[in-house]
Amino acid sequence: MPPTGQDPTAEQPPATEARTAPEVRTAAEQLSTDTGRRRFLTYLLAAPTLTVAARAGLDTVAPATARAAEAAPAAPAASAAPAASAPPAAPSQLLGLPGIPDIVDLGQALQVAGLPTAHLLVLEITTAGRAVLHLPRLEVGQGLTTTVAMMVAEELDARLSDVDVPLSDSRPDLLFNQLTGASNSVRTLYDPVRGAAAAARARLVTAAARRWSLPAETLRTADSAVTAPDGRRAGYGELAAEAATVAVPAVPATPKPPEQRRVIGRPTGRIDARDIVTGRAKYAGDLAVPGAVPTVVARPTTINGTLASLDASAARAMPGVLAVVTVPTGVAVLAETFDQALKARDALRTTWNPGPVATLSDPDIRGKLRAAHAPFLIPPLLTQYVDGEFDFAFVNHAPMEVLTAVADVRPNRAEIWFAAQTPIVAQQTLAAELGLPQDAVTVHVVRGGGSFGRRLFYDAALEAARISRAAGRPVKLMWTRNDDMRHGRMRPASHHRVRATYGLGQVLSYEHRAATVTTDFGHGLGEALTAAGFQLSVAGLSLAQAFFLLSQSNPYNVGVPTQLLAEVPLKIPTGSWRSVYSGTVRVADEIMTDELARRLGQDPVAFRRARLREPAGRAVLDTVARAGSWGRAMPAGQAQGIGYHAENGGRAAYLVEIDATDPKLPRVTKAVIAADVGTVINPTGLEAQLTGALIDGISVILQAGNHIDRGAVREGSFGDFHYARQRHTPPVVEIHLLPPSGPPGGAGELGVPAASAAVANAYARATGTSPRSFPINF
Repeated sequence: MPPTGQDPTAEQPPATEARTAPEVRTAAEQLSTDTGRRRFLTYLLAAPTLTVAARAGLDTVAPATARAAEAAPAAPAASAAPAASAPPAAPSQLLGLPGIPDIVDLGQALQVAGLPTAHLLVLEITTAGRAVLHLPRLEVGQGLTTTVAMMVAEELDARLSDVDVPLSDSRPDLLFNQLTGASNSVRTLYDPVRGAAAAARARLVTAAARRWSLPAETLRTADSAVTAPDGRRAGYGELAAEAATVAVPAVPATPKPPEQRRVIGRPTGRIDARDIVTGRAKYAGDLAVPGAVPTVVARPTTINGTLASLDASAARAMPGVLAVVTVPTGVAVLAETFDQALKARDALRTTWNPGPVATLSDPDIRGKLRAAHAPFLIPPLLTQYVDGEFDFAFVNHAPMEVLTAVADVRPNRAEIWFAAQTPIVAQQTLAAELGLPQDAVTVHVVRGGGSFGRRLFYDAALEAARISRAAGRPVKLMWTRNDDMRHGRMRPASHHRVRATYGLGQVLSYEHRAATVTTDFGHGLGEALTAAGFQLSVAGLSLAQAFFLLSQSNPYNVGVPTQLLAEVPLKIPTGSWRSVYSGTVRVADEIMTDELARRLGQDPVAFRRARLREPAGRAVLDTVARAGSWGRAMPAGQAQGIGYHAENGGRAAYLVEIDATDPKLPRVTKAVIAADVGTVINPTGLEAQLTGALIDGISVILQAGNHIDRGAVREGSFGDFHYARQRHTPPVVEIHLLPPSGPPGGAGELGVPAASAAVANAYARATGTSPRSFPINF
């Protein structure tokens, strides 16, 4: 990472001429049948600040996956394809059908849902010279604020250090444009943010031209200032008031073409890195809300159990204890310090009624999942086939920052502070729970220390609001690690059955049956899909089925593919875990791909390459195979493994080397990663995402999962939830980012399926086994 505070514009040419480049066409226009063009209109508010909003016209029902004006030549394939024991057939000669995500994926659906309110994204230029972009998304460590600041700095020709990206409070007017998830933030914000910044720059140039009575096209911008040919210079702050009066700018208000960029695409350290390491960055637990007292909750002994009896006399008599109140989820203890609250909580005398799954353990749940499958369509008659069955355990999100929420509930209003990926739905739910009008409830979005999907839900905020109302005072609620491990949300356990038929060297059919414990999507996604034009009730689809169909696709030509989802409704708290269904479905697919290659006597990389439908995918696969020296000789007990995944407009391949000399203590010793996610805003941030996905893959394939014992989660901390430690991580990691091949794709969830599959395949080759249950050492 570059030194904290590094200015990525430091090596820029001194200025940028007033732009006359043609307007960049949008993705929507590529599908539109008329001549409609997305326009960036400005909303000029009262002096002394210039406030610009990007307005996008909704021209079609779905965005395209590429933009002609943004496209660059695809990355060249490797000079030599990996060796294979059988020559690959030309992809066009192989039988195969695309999946629904190859036509329109989940991220594109969410983009469409957000288009009608994209114009409400606001950029402000203050008299102090600050460019302030109010971000309607959540920063949870993924580096989104840095990415957005880079887009603003690029189009505004501002110093990155002059850009601020505060998080917006809940804004119901944004409708479906304030949901952080599905690797969708950069894809959705890319055009509106750049458009708003370009519009602001055009008005600042026009204001300077008026002040100096000069032609606007002779002026240049750089380092947050406008410069005249004679050397006169005016900072953006001193021009803000005049720029606010500009109705029609004298220069084009269009984003830069790729060849003029100086910030986007340059490795950049996080703009908030120094604040994070020095403690200046504030998380919910750091907030000093007046009167908010430390609060913890005693919880049932089984999942979703209920309180049977309570004796709180000893706890109430302990030092510092302020109150003990009951809520539907347990017994809350309020005290002067968290230490006092925790000690008093442990002094409560409670008994609990068993929860609805108290009779179930892992074997029972696996049995229910296996029984839920629909039969295969194609029986193995007169056809060669490969069958596979796979089990995946429950997995906790385990963000480093535990769940914390601050709530101040009064009779006629409420304020809540927490890390919210879905603040609008949270605000609606809290208002309904408290019996208040929605506009009487304020949700302040606070940065989060990790999420991986966990903060799509607002369990802690809802519980804090209930406690504050019951106690009649503000509270700062903290869920302990044990609370979230045993009573929080998990990736659902799943079971998969796969059958592939083949003949004459070709895959003829590929059937995948996935059965999972029901995934809770009650965080606003269904409404967003409906807004995008997906009428789920008319189609007879559940929300989970729609999510599955819009996100799951086999990237290979495998004859006639079918993928079906069956859900088992159990009263177990679940949620979207990083990459959601792809983290299990595509892992099973990639394991089966290796097994098909072996059955057909082909090298696994060559087998994939011959069947990948996308040229960009083949370039990614070639890059990782070449860079990782695929096929090199390895000592006994060691092997290489490959995994590939494409989703959300991006594609990634992972090649790992594993030492499984002791199968119970395997170690990934090297990883080589190649990715193409279109235009990369910040390569440093993307590399961090891909590395994090590698660690997730190592963890959930080899050792990390949750057991259910008689209705209770066995794991309660990192002491027994065996997420990868430093000693489990590879000492060598190489990352290769391919040249941009279009607009930005999603990256936050892209790498997990490919990394997980590569680890599983490497372990299988190193041990000569065929693992079917994950994590392997569980």
